[in-house]
Amino acid sequence: MKSDDQTYRSYRQSVASEFETVFSHFYFAENASAQAITKTLLPSFQTIMVFNFGAKVRLVSNGQNEIEVDKCIVLGPLKSAFKYTLFPGSQILVVNFKGDAFYRFFGKAFLSDHLPMNPDEALEENCFTYLWHQLNAVPSVSDRVNCILDFCRPYLKLQHETAALLADFKDSTRNPIKSIAEETGQTERNVQLMQKKYFGYSSKELTRYQRFVIAIGLIQDVLLSSKKVNWFEIIDECGYYDQSQLIKDFKHFINLSPRNFVKFQQDICQASGE
Repeated sequence: MKSDDQTYRSYRQSVASEFETVFSHFYFAENASAQAITKTLLPSFQTIMVFNFGAKVRLVSNGQNEIEVDKCIVLGPLKSAFKYTLFPGSQILVVNFKGDAFYRFFGKAFLSDHLPMNPDEALEENCFTYLWHQLNAVPSVSDRVNCILDFCRPYLKLQHETAALLADFKDSTRNPIKSIAEETGQTERNVQLMQKKYFGYSSKELTRYQRFVIAIGLIQDVLLSSKKVNWFEIIDECGYYDQSQLIKDFKHFINLSPRNFVKFQQDICQASGE
């Protein structure tokens, strides 16, 4: 749990094994101070659903599009960072969909980057507005999470075989598209299209993101040890060609240079639960 002068609370809540292929975690944050608090959310390549139970919450994308959260919106997959502002009295609960789970609920895998969507529109009924009213009457975060899980069960579709193989592929030394195409007797093009259909991003996009996440992790480890970051070690361990490629990835994903990431790291949150 984190706090800013005991007035800002945020923490993650894990999910039961029944839902381990569906949600990575739930994230709760509230601002009990008298001032607005702004944070930056790192890209996660996950789709998120944000429930707001308090004062207004504002999201600002890298493209400077401003979004105000009323009751519930969906964003993603989150391929670049965005800022969010919790005004005094704000209280949010964020559902983090894992892998192809958003497709399994809604029959679509991606939205326009960082543009909001009312989840009621995805299901063509007002069930999420109804769910928000149910959740708003529940004071406990853990009870709200359980309520969401109970609500989700009837909507979840079975996972497609190829999507399951893509989600479970962990061998970083092999090309997932080529390997799965050979294993299943499909063309690589067909597996590529399925990756985009079920997950909302390509294998190439994911590989680039995963390298960036490794770099973030290494930097955070160094900072925790109170040492100075050796950028050439980061470049070498993550497989970057040179410093300019490292900087390019940081600009692409979070619109910050690596050095500015270190400078502003205390205001940056990481959504991914992987």
